Amino acid sequence: MPGRGRHNSRMQQISVALLNVSLLGGLVARWCYRFGLHGKLRITRHELQLEPGQLTKPLVIAFASDFHGGPTTHPDLFAVLLEALIAQRPDVLLLGGDYVWSRSAQVQVLAQMLSHCNPPLGKFGVLGNHDLWTDDAPIVSALQAAGVDILINENRALPAPFDSVSICGIDDPWTGKADLERAFEGAGPLRIFLTHSPDAMLLLDGRKFGVAFAGHTHGGQVAFPDGTQILTAGGPLARTYGRGRFDIAGNGTLIVSRGVGCSNIPVRINSDPELVICVLRP
Repeated sequence: MPGRGRHNSRMQQISVALLNVSLLGGLVARWCYRFGLHGKLRITRHELQLEPGQLTKPLVIAFASDFHGGPTTHPDLFAVLLEALIAQRPDVLLLGGDYVWSRSAQVQVLAQMLSHCNPPLGKFGVLGNHDLWTDDAPIVSALQAAGVDILINENRALPAPFDSVSICGIDDPWTGKADLERAFEGAGPLRIFLTHSPDAMLLLDGRKFGVAFAGHTHGGQVAFPDGTQILTAGGPLARTYGRGRFDIAGNGTLIVSRGVGCSNIPVRINSDPELVICVLRP
């Protein structure tokens, strides 16, 4: 089944092919990883105090995004991520898309890793633009086989005692067909909004969420020491919501991850890979 998204143009395909050759099938990423140029995985913690009555006990959420399996990211980084996830013991794991860099088969190492991480309330993910630039159906199948529920404009209620919580996931805002009306339809009173790109904030049209998680930006991937992005991902809000925590006026809290892997170049500077741990407290 072909991908549903907007495929790369012929010129983009040629550029990706040339870049793949220059990356020597992943050898450059291996060297970069060995010399610390992928950065070091960091765990960023957030705590959100909810309004009374929304939860009866704390909910621990892990969020990771932008893995970019393939020649730009050394797979040992995924093993480090798995160790961190097992140590943190979240209630639920959320995944923000871009599982591959350029080919659907590149998802396999990541999917194998994810199969060994089984939070009690499940694993949920959305697709990113890189997934939709290739054949997304095999990516979805591989992740489903690893126990990940991929949400494309739909929501899932968590089991009791968190049955007031719904995970609302949308298709990628620009390369897919995001439909927030469908994603939020019938959702519970506490909505966790999962999107690949922070550009989804432009599509809310009055819809409310408690907390939203996004990736896509890589925090610039290459940035100045103060975090100011040198490189910027596509999209109008990629710099506005480049990394960290933001209060969205009239709505909830948006948390944007720096992501895990590397895109286009196998280097991160002042933008280390990130696993987000967010605790929602009653």
